[in-house]
Amino acid sequence: MADPLAQIVALLQPGAPFSKCVTGSGPWRVRRTQSPNPYYVAVLKGSLRYRDHQLGEIIVNAGDFILIPFAQDFMMWSEAPSRESDMVINPVILPGGGYRVGRIDGPADMRALVGYCIFQSDDAALLSSLLPQMVVVRGEYRLAMVMQLLGEEALGNKPAREVVLQHLLEVLLIEALRSTAEPGQSPGLLRGLCDDRLAGAIRAMHAAPGRSWSVAILAREAAMSRSGFHARFQSVVGIAPMEYLTAWRLALAKNLLRKRDASVAEIARQVGYSSASAFSVAFQRETGMPPVRYAREAVAAAATDEAAQYEGAIA
Repeated sequence: MADPLAQIVALLQPGAPFSKCVTGSGPWRVRRTQSPNPYYVAVLKGSLRYRDHQLGEIIVNAGDFILIPFAQDFMMWSEAPSRESDMVINPVILPGGGYRVGRIDGPADMRALVGYCIFQSDDAALLSSLLPQMVVVRGEYRLAMVMQLLGEEALGNKPAREVVLQHLLEVLLIEALRSTAEPGQSPGLLRGLCDDRLAGAIRAMHAAPGRSWSVAILAREAAMSRSGFHARFQSVVGIAPMEYLTAWRLALAKNLLRKRDASVAEIARQVGYSSASAFSVAFQRETGMPPVRYAREAVAAAATDEAAQYEGAIA
């Protein structure tokens, strides 16, 4: 059977281009009113508190990792009791490039890597919406090893430090996304994959997106009644089963169109449409342009990016 999470992570093209090491001592508070991209916190030493209006308050300890796909108006503060007067407006920039909050002198009692993730796929908004409101990973052995490497790299000053940090953060992100032990209560794909009934239907859709699926057939995959399956899928994943299937089919189609390895008719067949015309209608309704134009513009954009990278390399 297909691995839906692996497929979605591959299409998301995750990266972590911006990160910073933050150390803290004593009382401190940091507030952010807007995070344009998914925000992560990897605590390497000590602990901190996180709170937003939707999720409430959680304690993040050393070895813990949190990912907030849609972070808006959140606050983090020290384990030590703090007041509004301890709010940090401009953190102190350290000689090595890190940031310091709270007391400037004395040893740090908290160290964390914080930053933004990006999803480079055209379907980033759609696919990341299938994640829960927050991913919290605690006590995962594999994740702990990556965290240890991150901590050592963040504290060191070896050549290519930023490149190594970025790749380690990408691995950390993927490990966190596939650690579904605590998927949270908000709807999303992780929660659906943890549901014994729904997981089979989701994997079946991903294994054979070109099959003529219906709610009734998917319900049989889940060993449920049609109405019960539809209601449970909507509640757990956050969208209706056929809506999820359509979104996944079009995400696959966009990826195939960007590769230019198959005709529109062949792509239509692969992703479950009876004809190229039916696929074109659905694709244009979703993207605002026909498949051929999408493929042409995607190739042109990729060529522009490649040229820019080449110019940067030889500058």
